[in-house]
Amino acid sequence: MAIEQRVDLKLTQRLALTPQLRLQIKLLQLPQIELSQYIQLEVMENPFLEIEEDYETQEELETPLQDFEPIIIDRIEKLIIDEYFAQRADDGRDLGYFNPGVEEKPSFELFCSTTTDLYDHLLWQLRLSNAPDDVRKVAEVVIGNVDENGYLKAEEAEIAKLAEVEISLVKQAIQLVQSFDPPGVCARDLKECLSLQLKALQCSDSLIYLIVQEFLEDIQKKKYEKIAKKLGISVEEVLDKVKIIEKLDPKPGRNFSKPVPSQIIPDVYVEKTEEGYRVILNDEGIPKLRLSKFYRDLILAKQLSHQERKFLKEKFKNAVELLRSIEQRNKTIYRVTKSIIKFQKDFFENGPGYLKPLTLKDLAADLGVHESTISRVTSNKYLACEHGVFNFRYFFTSALSCQQGEISSSVVKELIQKIVAEENPLKPYSDQEISDILKKKGIIIARRTVAKYREELRIPSQFLRKQKNFREDKDEDNNQDEKC
Repeated sequence: MAIEQRVDLKLTQRLALTPQLRLQIKLLQLPQIELSQYIQLEVMENPFLEIEEDYETQEELETPLQDFEPIIIDRIEKLIIDEYFAQRADDGRDLGYFNPGVEEKPSFELFCSTTTDLYDHLLWQLRLSNAPDDVRKVAEVVIGNVDENGYLKAEEAEIAKLAEVEISLVKQAIQLVQSFDPPGVCARDLKECLSLQLKALQCSDSLIYLIVQEFLEDIQKKKYEKIAKKLGISVEEVLDKVKIIEKLDPKPGRNFSKPVPSQIIPDVYVEKTEEGYRVILNDEGIPKLRLSKFYRDLILAKQLSHQERKFLKEKFKNAVELLRSIEQRNKTIYRVTKSIIKFQKDFFENGPGYLKPLTLKDLAADLGVHESTISRVTSNKYLACEHGVFNFRYFFTSALSCQQGEISSSVVKELIQKIVAEENPLKPYSDQEISDILKKKGIIIARRTVAKYREELRIPSQFLRKQKNFREDKDEDNNQDEKC
């Protein structure tokens, strides 16, 4: 069969990322505080938007919109975000944080200083490096697997499979990222992290480097005499080296971590009533908007020039789009909250110990929307109920097997916290012992999984807990002796 080139025309229909749809997506992701700030800026820039003191009913607000809408030349269409995401998924387009296209640049007054996170900092250095293109490509995957503390959380084989390259190329990419600032970044464990920092200080041939490589566990257990005997030096020399090691940073990426907000303001309140659970959207601090009657009348004035009328029409259109997008955002958050209550009814009835496994896909199927919509709704938002204030993502957990069926990983973490809180302070449980206790409760979980959850909960290891509790007990005894 002969190969030939030809030009074909194909007519297809698809939802484009219009300015109206872009606005809805943007508002959907904003938490309450940022939404309030965004509205305040829009009020300053758009003369049609006013903050009303006495709230009008929805019927009173809709009437002037309908009467005034024929003035707009281009009809303001109803936008459906889920259809757009579904179509992007069907034709293979990106569903992540995509480029929305060319936007009007914001005014200079809107710019403020921001803190660069670790990912951006490493990516910036990668773009400035002279490494071969194939190494740089894999290095970008490596950077994507570095956590907020600066540690590489993926195995070489996993990265090789993800990037579809040989492990030798992955090793080169890891070495490249490890040469970046901050020193110690992209290490697999604490030993490698400290070793990289010592290399950056040109101490790779020193006695300090040897101690880190061979005796790091002994340092943690304060077995200084053992180290001194092995190296043939005095204990004082060992202590001098340890002081230098203690000045190294065990978490080199933490200086790039975004600060945690000092105060969390819930976006949604859930109250239990006789009829069931009531969902209340928190609108405290969010300005209530209305369209300016003065400018609506002004746009009809005959003395306006063509450019003035065009400017006012555009501002009116933007004001209407903002009002509708805010309303759509509130409806979507309300529906998602109701669905979470439906799936996690046992949690709202009895507390965190009754949380069930739940995924974004489950919620999307229940509401008939796309997973991307659920992801944006639940991002950086909080729900308050009688059991406390929880991030929306708290309700989405993976499933673990137990004798009763499946159990949420969050419930297992709660149990681990409880076991540690109730242990003998001077004889704390090891990870294996915690695994055995959970097994007796019908939850089969490996020791390494217990260690992983313990680290996520920021619970120290058995040795460090024992050491801490021993010191506290000793201090208490000393205080008692002083009183006597």
